[in-house]
Amino acid sequence: MNLSAKTRSHKASVGPQMRTRLKPAVARTARGTRERINLRRTALRLRRLGLLVVLIALPGSLGSSAMAQTRTVPKVEEPRKIYLWEGGAPGALGSEEADKPSLTYYAPWGENISGTAVIVAPGGGYAFLASNHEGRQVANWFNALGVAAFVLTYRLGPRYHHPIELGDAQRAIRMVRARAKEFSVLPNRIGIMGFSAGGHLASTAATHFDDGNAAASDPIDRAGSRPDFTILAYAVITMKPPYAHEGSVHSLLGENPDPQLRDALSNELHVTPQTPPTFLFTTSEDTAVPPENSVQFYLALHKAGVPAELHAFEKGRHGVGLDLADPATGEWSRLLANWLRMRGLLTRP
Repeated sequence: MNLSAKTRSHKASVGPQMRTRLKPAVARTARGTRERINLRRTALRLRRLGLLVVLIALPGSLGSSAMAQTRTVPKVEEPRKIYLWEGGAPGALGSEEADKPSLTYYAPWGENISGTAVIVAPGGGYAFLASNHEGRQVANWFNALGVAAFVLTYRLGPRYHHPIELGDAQRAIRMVRARAKEFSVLPNRIGIMGFSAGGHLASTAATHFDDGNAAASDPIDRAGSRPDFTILAYAVITMKPPYAHEGSVHSLLGENPDPQLRDALSNELHVTPQTPPTFLFTTSEDTAVPPENSVQFYLALHKAGVPAELHAFEKGRHGVGLDLADPATGEWSRLLANWLRMRGLLTRP
């Protein structure tokens, strides 16, 4: 049999019905290939537009086509510095950055799902600011919970003394409250958190506040300075021996402060039923700021009928920050998240 005869024999053996079935399959395969090429081209175009492309292959035969689904990536806002006073802060001794208190705004990814804001005051003995592990890292942690965070840069000793630092903290609370709509937060969900000496500043703001000045020309000054809740991490509370952190005392109050001034800034003495609900944590190993600071403040809150929660961990040096690597002390952030959730602060009403 010659070649042409073999070809005719093969066509005959395939038969018209088989050829009829093969043609649609070949067409589907070609069509599927073209669709996949078009999807890749579309994906490239969408990426250039800043969109995320998700390709989903539907189950089926080799010729099954893929489908493209798109969703817009939520906007991520970069941290933004906001000076507390645009025209210069009251009592400023110069025009350097150290003379310009500010907030650095960390917006939640996408949107503020909670309506809650926290102003974070880093520690540093009122002499410097631990703005990384007690500021930026904590702000990012709050963002992951859907909470807006503002890291406070307040003025420091020995250049500045009380009441400058308290004025900076109060202005920060007023500013976030007055501009709540801009930050997508609720004006009755603005808390303050402080670490170490920043905890003293936070507890001072929680025990020394006012309703604002309704007659003020500055709309920020019309807002109240009471925080709606307080979070204190291994905080300095008292200015009195034997539990005072003397480095913080000297930076805030100067050398040889008057005993009455020490009393005025020993915040365990100024808790009232109007003091906001408070979460505290400390450690028994803290020799820099003894845990008695947190314990005394908790007992004063409890006596005044203020909702409060205290966690005193056995292990942990002073200044641990989030301490996520520690399986024990590092639990404080989870306990804080539970406290916020229990108080309804992680969901918008």
